[in-house]
Amino acid sequence: MPDLSAIDTVRAIADPVHDVGTAIYLSPDVAARAETGGYANPFAFYFAGRGGMLGDVDADVVAAVFGWFNPDVVSALYAEGRDVHGARGAGERMMEATALWGDDHLAGVDADVLARFVELAERLVDGAEASGLPLFAAWRSRPRASSVPGRAAQLCQILREWRGAVHLVATTAVGLSPLEAILTNEGPGQAAFFGWPEPFPDCGAISHRHAEAEEITDRLCAVQVERLLSRGERAELVAGVVEIAGVALAG
Repeated sequence: MPDLSAIDTVRAIADPVHDVGTAIYLSPDVAARAETGGYANPFAFYFAGRGGMLGDVDADVVAAVFGWFNPDVVSALYAEGRDVHGARGAGERMMEATALWGDDHLAGVDADVLARFVELAERLVDGAEASGLPLFAAWRSRPRASSVPGRAAQLCQILREWRGAVHLVATTAVGLSPLEAILTNEGPGQAAFFGWPEPFPDCGAISHRHAEAEEITDRLCAVQVERLLSRGERAELVAGVVEIAGVALAG
């Protein structure tokens, strides 16, 4: 097993962790379980379930920790979802739906690889500094599944929330507003998906700030990886993430 630097580890897991987490959030399985639980609108479940990890907070708090969504969209969909089982209840159901997704979709991952991923990912997320990262801290505080695949799926989502929270700090640090952070990265299509109305401002003159924010994100995450995992363990973590993503995203 090759050794990996902390920064290379952070960069190697960023995209697959993001993609697995997105697949969970947008999964038809999760939407079906949400509907069975009374959430007719899967996006209301997303906002209430993800934001509900914080407990019974106001919508403006959720908008602040989500970062890049139009606050008006957050307010409406969070309220709709919270009305079903409350904020904390939505968070509990999101953790459960994530674990069940893992049970369904990660059975094809080598058992030893999956178990080692869980061991290393837990050491990382439980040991990482969480100051200024309330949504990440909230996610990692919730009880995790007893099954290895279910726990692995939850840890993928917690890792995603970790980088996302750090990146929100970074985009703020380089002076990007939420809308500017989207436009300098994924562009107008994603801004519209996040609920922002046109016309969009021209962000060409500040597009370099996105690269600056990514560098800060990588560096801050790498500090924790350097502290918590050996070089060999980092390579094992990357191998686990890559295999999980390969299996989970194959379909």
